[in-house]
Amino acid sequence: MLRLVVDLNRCQGYAQCAFLAPDVFAMHGDEGLLYDPQAQAAQRERVAQAAAACPVQAILVEDSEASDA
Repeated sequence: MLRLVVDLNRCQGYAQCAFLAPDVFAMHGDEGLLYDPQAQAAQRERVAQAAAACPVQAILVEDSEASDA
């Protein structure tokens, strides 16, 4: 399982995350971001792409499986 933290103060609503990982991130209105803080491991690649694409680097991804090992 992946643990996601989004700095909503930093997020500017560019929606790159919602475009790249729509099962995890969704825009609500013009600037509000909704997201699943515990994404499934199967979504790892899309979540990593979304975090990398964020122009303000507001997304932190932690792999709980790697930290449990």
